[in-house]
Amino acid sequence: MTRTAIPVTHQADSDIAPVREMVSACMQCGTCSASCPNAEAMDMTPRRMWRLTLLGQQDKVFDSTTFWMCSNCYSCSLRCPRGLPLTRAMNALKRIAAQHGDKGLARKGAFYHTFMDNVRRHGRVQETELMQRWMMTMKSPALALQFAPLGLKLMGKGKVHLTAPASSQEGRLEPLFQKAAEMEGRHE
Repeated sequence: MTRTAIPVTHQADSDIAPVREMVSACMQCGTCSASCPNAEAMDMTPRRMWRLTLLGQQDKVFDSTTFWMCSNCYSCSLRCPRGLPLTRAMNALKRIAAQHGDKGLARKGAFYHTFMDNVRRHGRVQETELMQRWMMTMKSPALALQFAPLGLKLMGKGKVHLTAPASSQEGRLEPLFQKAAEMEGRHE
């Protein structure tokens, strides 16, 4: 799969400066990479990505899908011997990519945003609604057809349902999302 990097502009360079500041004390120990439950799915380790960020090689950073794979579990931030806000830095990279990236980069973040919105509203993942909303966001009827055989198989086994079960968890995670936004310095 060919990816297109964000064009290196003065604005993108100034936007990544706070991320560079967040990881400036990184000693390249690799604890973040060892702690990350998604590291195997990433095309480069978090440690390598932080190094490239420090070296000013943002084209390679944004050509990567590593920051999109971050699930915000905070394992890296909690275990970092320097106490660096690595999860916050990952989220900042996602925001920068969405602001300055081409359509391919924005599409990579579509599933992430749809997933987080789904969890925020329902208190858990409503799989069928998640996939419906994501496919509507992608605006590609062919995409839905690609997933149809898998969806039918999962419905046949009772793993997914056309209608979401009633949940008493709706809105329960809202304080958590608000606190996370507060910690990241943004207001929702």
